[in-house]
Amino acid sequence: MMKISHLSICLALGMVCVPSGYVVPAVQAAVQGIAAVVNEDAISVRDLEKRLRLIMASSGLPNNKEIREKMAMQVLSTLVNEKLMMQEARKHGLVVVQADIERGFSSVAQQNKMSADQFRSMLKKGGIDEGTMKAQIESQVAWSKVVQSRLRQRVVVSDRDVDDVLERLTAKVGTTEYLTAEIFLPIDDAKSAGKVKQLASRLVREIKGGKASFFKVAQQFSKSAGSANGGDIGWVNEEQVSEEVLAGLRAIKKNQVSAPIKTHEGYRILFVRDTRTLSENTLPSRDQVHYNLGAERLDKIQRRYLLDLRAAAFIDVRV
Repeated sequence: MMKISHLSICLALGMVCVPSGYVVPAVQAAVQGIAAVVNEDAISVRDLEKRLRLIMASSGLPNNKEIREKMAMQVLSTLVNEKLMMQEARKHGLVVVQADIERGFSSVAQQNKMSADQFRSMLKKGGIDEGTMKAQIESQVAWSKVVQSRLRQRVVVSDRDVDDVLERLTAKVGTTEYLTAEIFLPIDDAKSAGKVKQLASRLVREIKGGKASFFKVAQQFSKSAGSANGGDIGWVNEEQVSEEVLAGLRAIKKNQVSAPIKTHEGYRILFVRDTRTLSENTLPSRDQVHYNLGAERLDKIQRRYLLDLRAAAFIDVRV
């Protein structure tokens, strides 16, 4: 039988490997309290403690007080976002039925080569709250419904857009491309900028020090489109990234991790998996360019939409 310490729980936010007996002392004493109020909904300290148990155990970061305290506010911010996602879905009459959640749960079980019942039993034996995982699945499904029904129609990619990208890339034949993964930590508001920078710096130290896996950290903390795949964003050319990101890529070699890179949206930590010279044979197809442009624009729209929801919401953080 698989031991709980080696259990793989693949969610929208990543791979979760949860050891039994994990506790979070920072919130242990007040499990009945309220961590935050988001409009008409509340997030309990117990909710925060349960999510921390999953996130801390899965990221591979050292289990110590300093790390837990630095992670707590990032995890709470994620829970706030999930409340906003659920509220927005309800506002537009978008319903997540139990069957949607069960399908997500069954998918996780299959990834662990178990039936849903076997997986449920395994979680129980390991002291892992099944409801915490299902709440996470529900919020992600709800948000995907919002994105599909409310935002996708805003994305327009014209033939001219595709032509422009291909023309620019063709002109760059002979330049370097980077097979890249990233950890993206957004700045939700000006007040959080300092804490996000501190978190990014700490993550870099832990990864460079060999205490945490870049890919596990990306799966749990990154808010980029490739987070579920260990932060993988594929091949990028200098034409496709900002000056700040390009400088970061050029500063590191294959299998190295960058320092935190400040952009107007947040902080990025880059990992270069490989490099190559762009040639006519490696130019992307029109379909691939069209897809990449659409995905990039939709990602920006949905992140902006969520930031606007946060700005308009009543959010009272109490921890």
